[in-house]
Formats: sequence, C-alpha cells, structure tokens
Amino acid sequence: MCEVYASTPQDRYDTSTRSVRLSGFVTSIRLENEFWSILESLSAEQRRTVPQFIAEIHDEVVARQGEVRNLASLLRVCCARYLADFSGDVTSPTINAAQG
Repeated sequence: MCEVYASTPQDRYDTSTRSVRLSGFVTSIRLENEFWSILESLSAEQRRTVPQFIAEIHDEVVARQGEVRNLASLLRVCCARYLADFSGDVTSPTINAAQG
C-alpha cells in the first residue's frame, strides 16, 4: 500500500504560491500543487477562475463566521470535501449541505 504513496511524483506535493485579491487586499497562498489542481477543477465546475472561487469562499466564511483563521487549511478541506462529493462518499457532508 505504501508504494501508492511513495511513488507519487514529487511535483504533485511540491508547493506553489499564488497571489489572490481578498476584500481589496492582495494576499499570498501557498498550497501543494495537487491542491491547486483540485481547486482548478472545482472552480471550473463553478464557472469561476481560481482567484474568484477563493475570494467567494473567503467572503462567505467571513460573512458566516466573522473571520477565516487559516485560509490554506480551509482550501485544503474544501478540496477534500469536493473529492468526497465527487467519489460519492456519503459519510462526508457535502459542500452544499455545509453552506446551510
């Protein structure tokens, strides 16, 4: 089983930093390339660019919770939930259900 993970190409878990405008300010987000790839798919499904999608998620969380304590972690969890939804994993709540 470890071979599946040990054979993962390094470029998939290397990190990249991208700049995004949130609430009028530019911020940098560092994620593993695999997460950027998932965000690109997720954003495309929502008919948004990645920066638009991130800004929308950020603004929705701020509206509901008052702040985003860790944006990179939030985005990783969004990716995990998206993959769970995509795979039909009914044990994980869907992104839409979490939004209320």
